[in-house]
Amino acid sequence: MLFDFGGVIAEEGFRRALVAAAHRHGLDPEALSQHAMDAVYESGFVLGKGGEADFWQALQEKMPFPETFDAFRAEVMRGFVLRPDMLALVDDLRLAGLTVAILSDQTHWLDELDRRDGIYRHFDRVFNSYYLGKGKRDPSIFRDVLDELGYPASATLFVDDSESHVERARGEGLRAVQCERPGPCIEAVRRAVGTA
Repeated sequence: MLFDFGGVIAEEGFRRALVAAAHRHGLDPEALSQHAMDAVYESGFVLGKGGEADFWQALQEKMPFPETFDAFRAEVMRGFVLRPDMLALVDDLRLAGLTVAILSDQTHWLDELDRRDGIYRHFDRVFNSYYLGKGKRDPSIFRDVLDELGYPASATLFVDDSESHVERARGEGLRAVQCERPGPCIEAVRRAVGTA
């Protein structure tokens, strides 16, 4: 089992902070969110090849808005609120004998969130794009992670809030569930693994 973090295990703090900033400054939330996703990749930040300053500069060049990075970063971190029902699902799946891992396009911020919230103890492994040097925009990440875990794609369920990530996972032979809201997501995962 592979779970995304933001938007699945926790509220999506990055997107929530961007939407809030867009509303504060009269910007289009979808446009700012897309520019930020592009900036986090293009700067190399989410792949561990660039830093926070590189990301912020890239975002400000794409769509400037009058906020400090420190204020934005604090809002992002506050926005990542764990979903207890999703963690309970993860714990149940592990008790049932399944290997459960995080596969997330994240940065070292995930480590900070773990220190704050104790996330990692719920999972057998954590695969973070920041340390892998590639993200879920690159379909080969799924093969890399499965090789590391020693599981075939057909025996692996991937859960993510991003439709494009779900499609890429399916293209690599994984079963996948798009998680838009916790309740229906939990039901879909339980059906998929036969613990409903």
